[in-house]
Order: sequence, then structure tokens, then C-alpha cells
Amino acid sequence: MRSRTHSSHRNEAVIPSWDWSFEQDGALALDPHEAWPEPRPRRKEVVSQAPAPLVLLKEESGPATVQPMRARPSRQARLERQRRLQARRRARGVAFAVILGAVLLVTLLLTAFASSDKRTVQTAAPAPAQRLLPTGPPSPQVIALQGALRIQLPVPQERLTAIGVYGTGDAALQLRPLGTKGNQGFITRTFHRVFGGGGGHGPRYYSLGGASPGNTALDVGAAAGTDVYSPVDGNVVGLTPYVINGRKVGAQVDIQPLADPATVVSITQLRPDQALKVGDALAAATSRIGTVADLAKIEQQALARFTTDAGNGVTIAVYPAATLSIP
Repeated sequence: MRSRTHSSHRNEAVIPSWDWSFEQDGALALDPHEAWPEPRPRRKEVVSQAPAPLVLLKEESGPATVQPMRARPSRQARLERQRRLQARRRARGVAFAVILGAVLLVTLLLTAFASSDKRTVQTAAPAPAQRLLPTGPPSPQVIALQGALRIQLPVPQERLTAIGVYGTGDAALQLRPLGTKGNQGFITRTFHRVFGGGGGHGPRYYSLGGASPGNTALDVGAAAGTDVYSPVDGNVVGLTPYVINGRKVGAQVDIQPLADPATVVSITQLRPDQALKVGDALAAATSRIGTVADLAKIEQQALARFTTDAGNGVTIAVYPAATLSIP
């Protein structure tokens, strides 16, 4: 009995307890691939009684300032603003013009006062009369006009020191000097410096004042002993002594010009040529009539303010022929 039981147990295979492929205790065997998956253990949620955080769709930002709406200015306000801007521009323009004018005025004043009204002609000091070498007649050069009459330079150009004009206070006719006035007034000189003009054809001349307004006589400066030539074409109609303060100093030569016989050209402050006589025909800037007299020891020469010597020279004036005694 025992042996049978033993043999039957020996013929049966040993089935592991975890194998579900065999029937056991009346249970249906299942394919291990079809086994139900074991569920994952859930995480233990921590339950809090605090309210859930509020989730916003847009993050909060800092405080924002809304620009206030500005009303559009009226047309009158705009026009008023434009007028104020234009007034400011005009004020700036006026200020700029004033500053520029001040700068120009200062410049003109500095330029004008840089030189004195009493100018000195920069020439070489004249040599003594005994050492003057002959230079020949002057080149034809008109230095003044009296109507249609042309007064030419009576001394050589290289011997000329200065030319002065003044009023004689007698019946002499008005002369119009040619050239540039050397001692112009401040306003005239400034005007000519800025805008030009004021110059002319001829040498520089200076106003010497005189006994009457206007220019009725010419002082032509040259060293004593310089040869003097006729200033016009004409004939000698007078040859008389020239007296200063009771002293006889040379002669006065009167010439009737061919261009205007109704006038007489008078030349003084010269020592006449010994061969000169009344009735001689003269040619302008060619015929020698004498030499410059020395008046430095007799009177102070007005022309000396503008020369480097004593201011000696000859004086030329034009008179109506009826006022002179013509032989």
C-alpha cells in the first residue's frame, strides 16, 4: 500500500508554487503575459487647509503712469507762439548787428587814430642850395585847375617836398587842387578807408587853412635855390619886388596865360632869373624864371609842418586881370 503511493508520487513532476501555467486547486491557469499589471502606488498628497495660490494670466508689473491727454492749442495760441519766436529771432539779429558794428567802429577808430592829421612827407633832407645839382625842367604834371586853366608843377619832381593849399583872403580866384588830400577830416578819412575813393591824379596835398575859406593859393615846397619854371604857357606882364615885413625878398612874377588871357598867374617867393624881363614868352614846365628864395629866417613857413626842412617854396595864385596893374 505504501509502495504504491510512493510510486505514484515519484511519477508526478514537482510543480513550483509560483507557476500559474498549471491548474491547481481548481483554478484556471493564465498566461503570464496576460497577467494584470500591478498598479503604481499613488503619491500621498499633502492636504493643506490654506487656500490655493491664485494663478494670474499676466504677471503683475510695477506701477504705471498714464500720460494725461493734452488739449490741442488753439489757432490764436499758435500764432502768439510764432510771434514770440519771431521776436526772439529779431532780437538775436539786432544784438549780432550791434556787436558787429561795435567791432567795426573800434577797428575804424584804431585805424584812424594810428596816423596823425599832421603828416610829414617822407623825403630825403634837402641839400644846401650851393650843392644842388641841376636836374633839368620838371615833367609836365598838372597840380591844380582854375576853370579851364591848367596849373603845372613849377619845380622838378625830385625836388618837390610838399604841396599846400590855403585861402589868401583877397581877390584871388578859387583853385581846385588835383591829387589826394593828406590831412582829411576824421569822418572823410574813415569813409574813404571803408568805401574807397578820395584819391585823384596828382601828388598829395595838404590844407593849410588861411585867411579865408576855400583854396585860392598853392604853396609848392622845394629847397631854397631849386630852379623854378613857368607853370603856364604865357607872357610875362609883371616883374616887381616881393616884400615881407618891410624886407625885400626876391620878386613877384606875373604871367598872362594864353589859355585864359582874362586872368593873371602870380608867382612869389622866388629870386627871378637875371635875364627875365616883361614881355618874354614862356612855355609851361620849360622856361626857367628863377630859383626858390630862402625865407626861413624871415618867417615861419606853414608848409614846414609837412616837410623835413624849413618849408621853403613858391606860392602860386590866379587873379582876374583887371585887379592887377599890367603895363
